[in-house]
Amino acid sequence: MTTLYERLGGSDGISRIVDDAIEEHMNNPAVNARFLPLKEEPERLKVIKQHTIEFFSSGSGGPPEYNGQDMETAHKGMNISHDEYMHVIDDVLAALDKNDINDEAKKDVLYILWSLKGMILSK
Repeated sequence: MTTLYERLGGSDGISRIVDDAIEEHMNNPAVNARFLPLKEEPERLKVIKQHTIEFFSSGSGGPPEYNGQDMETAHKGMNISHDEYMHVIDDVLAALDKNDINDEAKKDVLYILWSLKGMILSK
């Protein structure tokens, strides 16, 4: 049985998915106010992307180990609403579709995202 990491395309695949998801966020009027300012902070955007890639890689059964903040700490003070979180999930699913990820792997990613909700919302 292959790992989710492998089904997402390994390091290269996850990197493309993260890039596409962030692009989706920047084009989504429901959440882009949180993401568009990162265009003016390319170094911060690079760090956020790298942490996201590491988080998804590690959490899906691949390397490298995630060394970023825990989800509650990383999202503290952002006051993310349920609606915003749902838009982010939709954007991630769109990025998975763009990268031809199959339904089984999409369900696994959705499960992971849903399991993180309580750690991220309104912190």
